Amino acid sequence: MKNNLLILLFLLLPFSGVFAQKTQNLALTPPMGWNSWNKFGCDINEKIIKEMADAMVTTGMAKLGYEYIVIDDCWQVSRKPDGTIVADSIRFSSGIKSLADYVHSKGLKFGIYSDGGRSTCQGRPGSHGYEIIDANTYAGWGVDYLKYDWCDSEGIDAVKAYTDMSKALAGSGRPIVFSLCEQGNNRPWKWAQNVGHLWRTTLDIQDCWDCKVSWGGIGWTTILDQQVGLEKFAGPGHWNDPDMLEVGNGQMKNNEYIAHFSFWCLLAAPLMAGNDLRTMDEPTKRILTNKNAIKINQDKLGIQGSKIFDEGDFEIWSKKLSDNETAIIFFNRHWKENTIKVDWRQLGIKHNCKLFDIWKDAEVGNTGTTSGLTIPGRSVLFYRLK
Repeated sequence: MKNNLLILLFLLLPFSGVFAQKTQNLALTPPMGWNSWNKFGCDINEKIIKEMADAMVTTGMAKLGYEYIVIDDCWQVSRKPDGTIVADSIRFSSGIKSLADYVHSKGLKFGIYSDGGRSTCQGRPGSHGYEIIDANTYAGWGVDYLKYDWCDSEGIDAVKAYTDMSKALAGSGRPIVFSLCEQGNNRPWKWAQNVGHLWRTTLDIQDCWDCKVSWGGIGWTTILDQQVGLEKFAGPGHWNDPDMLEVGNGQMKNNEYIAHFSFWCLLAAPLMAGNDLRTMDEPTKRILTNKNAIKINQDKLGIQGSKIFDEGDFEIWSKKLSDNETAIIFFNRHWKENTIKVDWRQLGIKHNCKLFDIWKDAEVGNTGTTSGLTIPGRSVLFYRLK
């Protein structure tokens, strides 16, 4: 009877204004946190999640704005006769609510994963047809963030499926950041601003420069190319999501990880770390905790950076910031070092500005006297123009 009443109320909700999370000031800057998938896949349990929460605090990441600890696929195993989702009682013996309480006790927020299809990408129960039950279950557990995938969804309308879960979350009574993960197949940037807070724009990221795998995973530079032209759809409370970070997972060089992180900051992308926070080395920690880069990512204007110059292996990207400042990346895709001449006026910089190097954490000159730049292979120069 209770579930029937909930469904009736749900159906009476109009689409216009249903996205109540908008009024709760969620995700006004790109969400920051950690997700289990890139490093652990299905090999997760409550011990790992608790230790990641601990590490987010002890590494100083929490103080810099990382706040969400998100369990990805494989935490769920079945449903009860009444439709309630059941967590793996072996891997999560204390229960999901207890785990959420632990994460909250660290001053962090807790996220979970589901799928708008019949089953998840790893064959676990999906939320199709169970949106209200799942949304209320998550709210009762204390969930703050939902990543919502799009597997086993043949014949299901994506806009309706994501709108249905958006309505269910809005009706749950708890503010929950809604992350749409349908991989850009249905051009969510065109319709998702009043459905979720962020939406995936591409296939899954891989820990590589520009590789491709048979099931559709791609390297981060390929993902970067697919962000061109999407900047007009992003802003406070609604973000393009080029997928999680691969920084520190071991298949790229440090300079390549620096470039990867720099662009995610310039793009105003969600910064969801995907490495093992407990064991990361100092170079990885220095990348993920670079306060200068994070400040650009979290700039209150919420403008997504865009490409302003392209000459094959050499590109220039920029991002307008508050206080009339600009962030700019000079990108060398080639293996070899490249020295270039810069005409700042052609780049729209008409006044003499100080050059603050994001990775050196120091002023390195100004636009009036700096006309030549040398960029190592597969690297970036990342500046804030003051």
